[in-house]
Parts: sequence; structure tokens; C-alpha cells
Amino acid sequence: MQALIEVILPVFLVIGFGYVAVWRGLFTDAHTDGLMKFTQNFAIPCLLFRAIAEIDLGQEFDLSLLAAFYVGATSGFLFGLLGGRYVFGRAWKDAVAFGFCGLFSNSVLLGLPIAERAFGTEALRFNYAIVAIHAPFCYGLGMTVMEVVRNRGGRPRDTALRVLNAMFHNALVIGIALGFVVNLSGIAIPGVINSALDLMIRAALPAALFGLGGVLVRYRPEGDLRAIAWVCAASLLLHPGVTYLLGLSFGLGTDALRAAVITAAMAPGVNTYIFANMYGAARRVAASGVLVGTGASILTVWLWLSILP
Repeated sequence: MQALIEVILPVFLVIGFGYVAVWRGLFTDAHTDGLMKFTQNFAIPCLLFRAIAEIDLGQEFDLSLLAAFYVGATSGFLFGLLGGRYVFGRAWKDAVAFGFCGLFSNSVLLGLPIAERAFGTEALRFNYAIVAIHAPFCYGLGMTVMEVVRNRGGRPRDTALRVLNAMFHNALVIGIALGFVVNLSGIAIPGVINSALDLMIRAALPAALFGLGGVLVRYRPEGDLRAIAWVCAASLLLHPGVTYLLGLSFGLGTDALRAAVITAAMAPGVNTYIFANMYGAARRVAASGVLVGTGASILTVWLWLSILP
């Protein structure tokens, strides 16, 4: 109960403030769009840039950590994909969107603030190692499978170019890539730039959580309720469950195991709806999955926090 009150509820209260503000007309959709554009395109890329620029790549980029998380993520993708196709009888495009809901957890907007409150700022170094390749991996897998489905019989080169073009127009990917450049080159970030980054970073997560609440007002639990439950189970139970078992079998340290499982246990991110909307596939299920999954994660994250050491 203490974890629920002290770690999870403050994060969801900020989301709730954003939800109520938009619902009651105190904060408009246009304001929300502007706030989310600021956080997604500027503040959070700054946070990821500095985190990757300063991380110890040799220590935190543990292959066992990444394997535990991303095998879990891939299992969530396959569960959603095959369920969408063979359990619910959807077209392959819709099935890929189902899979993306099980693949793309809300690792930044929810994962980072919950992990920070639960385990402290120092433990976030393992979360950043996961987040560093989260968007490239998830978009790479999801878009590749979707493009193959859409362009069966087309040239593999064209598919690859479309995927790369979309990925490297993503601000989060650009921030991460620049962080790697600074880290690997050994370039020192000037003090005045570091101070400016500090200001941006302090605004990133609270503003993003408030904006996320405002975005969720637009989503409704519509569509096939069984399909929504399926993608939420993939995201909230299967992904962290596989990650937890693999983490134990790989002998991950306590901090690394916590980071992997808590990041895996996050609800489907808003990017799952963006992905579905981009391809016109399973949009209602994806949108409802974000809303229902975010609400349900209050309890499931509490469960995982009670299981973890």
C-alpha cells in the first residue's frame, strides 16, 4: 500500500489534473497539443540526449538487461499480432497495430517518473539504457512488419528506406543519436549549455504527464472490449512477466532487474495510437488500449513493485 500511495498515485494525480483540466474546459485541446509538442519534440529529447551523453556505455549497456527487456517486448508484439489475426480475425494491418500495442510501453512518460520515485535517481541509469534503443527498436520492428504486410511483393530496399526515413524524422530518435555522438566522441558539454539543458529537463516529465492526461480525454473505451483486454494483457502482464523471468535467469542485479521490469510494466504509450493512426489500422482499439491500460496500470504496477526485490 505504501508503494501505491508514495510512488504511483502522485504520478497519476498529475495525469489526473491534466485530464480534469481539459475535461472541464480549463485547458483546451490546442493547449494540450502545444504542450505535448513541446515535451515530445524538445524537452524529452533534451532529457534523453543528456542521459545518453553521460551514461557509462560499458557498464549500463548490459546485453542481459537489454535481452530480458526486448525479448519480453517482442513476445508482447507477437501475442498482439497473432491474437489480432487468429483470435479476433482482423486483417493483417490491424493485427500489426495490435502487436504494436503490446510492444511499445510508455517507457518515458510513465516509466521514468515511477522508477525515479520508487528507486531513486541513481537507479535510472538502467532505465536510460533501455530507453536509448526503445523507440528505434519498436518503430523498427513495427514499421518493418507493417510495411512488409502492406507491400507484399514490393522491393525490400523500398521498405527499408521508408522505415529509416520515418525513424530519423522522430525527435526522440534524433536526441538519442546526438547523445551517442557526444558520449562516444568524448565532447564536453559547455557549462552554459548544461544549465540550459537542466531547465528543459526539469520541465520535461511533469509537463508531459499533465499533457498526457489532457490527451487521454480524447480517447474512449470503444470497439471490441475483448480486443482491448488482449492488448492490455500483452502490455501489462506478458511483457513484464517474460522480462522478470528472463532477468532472474540471466542473473541481473537488483537495480537492473527493477528497471527492466518496471519499464516493461508500463501501459501502451500514446505512440501506439500514433502508429495505428499513421497506417489507418485498429485505431479504436489502440486509442482505447492507451486509456484503459493507463488506468489499469495503477494496479498492475503496484503488483510488480510488490514482487520486485
